[in-house]
Amino acid sequence: MYDVIVVGAGPAGAATAYHLAQQGHAVLILEQQALPRYKPCSGAVSPSVAAHFDFDFAPVIEREMRRVRYTWKLGDPIEAELATDPIWMVKRDLFDHFLVQQAQGQGAQLKDSTAVTAIANQGDYWQVSTTDGTLEAAYLVAADGAKGPMASWLGFPRLTLRMASVLEVPAPVGDDCAINFEFGLVKQGCMWNFPKRQGYSIGAATFLGQAPADYRKALDQYSQSFGVSAAAGTVYSHPLKLWDGNHPLHTHRAVLVGEAAAIVDPLSAEGIRPGMVSGVRAAEAIHAALAGDADALANYTATMHTTWGEDMPWAKRIAGLFFRVPGIGYRVGIKRPTATQRLGQILSGEVRYADIASRVIKRMSGGLLSR
Repeated sequence: MYDVIVVGAGPAGAATAYHLAQQGHAVLILEQQALPRYKPCSGAVSPSVAAHFDFDFAPVIEREMRRVRYTWKLGDPIEAELATDPIWMVKRDLFDHFLVQQAQGQGAQLKDSTAVTAIANQGDYWQVSTTDGTLEAAYLVAADGAKGPMASWLGFPRLTLRMASVLEVPAPVGDDCAINFEFGLVKQGCMWNFPKRQGYSIGAATFLGQAPADYRKALDQYSQSFGVSAAAGTVYSHPLKLWDGNHPLHTHRAVLVGEAAAIVDPLSAEGIRPGMVSGVRAAEAIHAALAGDADALANYTATMHTTWGEDMPWAKRIAGLFFRVPGIGYRVGIKRPTATQRLGQILSGEVRYADIASRVIKRMSGGLLSR
C-alpha cells in the first residue's frame, strides 16, 4: 500500500512525486515507457520553475536563450532581447528523466516500462492494475498527458485535442542563434524553431479552426530557411490539450496534473511550467489530505483556478483575435518594442494576461478598423 501512486513520469508527475516524497510519503511513479524516453515537445522552459525546487537544473539545460526572432511568411524579420531571465532549452527525454531521478533521490520509487491497464475505487484506497501486477494507494495522481486514459477513467469529461507537430533535426547550431517564431505559413497558428546544442526542434500548431492534415509542407519550408532539410530529421505528431475553461481537477482521492488536466496555455501552448506548478500544488493538497484535511483536494482545484485558470480566459481571447487576423497581430502587436518584454514577463509569471489584455485587444481592434 503506497500513500500515492503517480501515473506518468513527465514534468508534472515528477514534480508531484518529488514534493510528496520530500515530505516522507511512500510514492510510486508508474511510466509505461522505459526511461529516458522521447517526448514530442519543443522543450522551452521558464527558469521561474526553479523557485519551486531545491536542486540545480543546470545538468539538463541545453541552452539559455534571450534573443528572439520573429518573421511573417519568412520575411519582415523582427529581433529583440528578453529583459527577463533567459528561457531554457531542454530535451524532454533528459529533462523528464532528471526530474524523476530527483524524486527518486527523495525516496520515491519508479516502475517504468509498466502500463496502467485499469483502476478501481475501493473506498478508502485505489486499486491500480498494471502490466506488472496490481498495486494499491491511498491517493492517485493522473499525470499521463493529453493522450492518457486516466482522466476519462476517473470520470472527467473528454476534452478536445488539437494536433501539433515537431520536426527534430540534428544539425550544427552556432552560438549566434535565437528563439524563432514564424507567423503566416500556418493558417490560424504559428511555427517556431528552438535551438538545442546539436540540432533544432521545429514546431507547428494551429490554435483555431481545423488543423491541416499534416504540417510537413510548412515544416519543410520553414526548416529550409535555417539551411537544414526536413528530410534529415524526424517529424512527430502529438496532441495538445489546451485549457478551454475551468473544470474540477480532483475527484475522490485523486487529482489531475499537467496536460492530463489541460494545464496548457491556449495562446502560447506553454505547458511545462504550469504543469510543474500544478504538480507542486497537488503535492501540497495530497500532503494535507493525508494529514486529515477533508477539503484539501477541493482546495487544489480552487487554487489552480484562482492562480492560473482565471487568467486563461484572457489568453484565449487574445488568441481568438490574434490568430483570426495574424497579419494585423504581427503588425500592431509583434512588431512593437514591448512585445518581447511582455512575452518574457508572461513566461516568468511576472505579468498576467489580465494585465495586458485590454491594451492588446484595443490595439488589435484598432488594426482591424484601419484595414
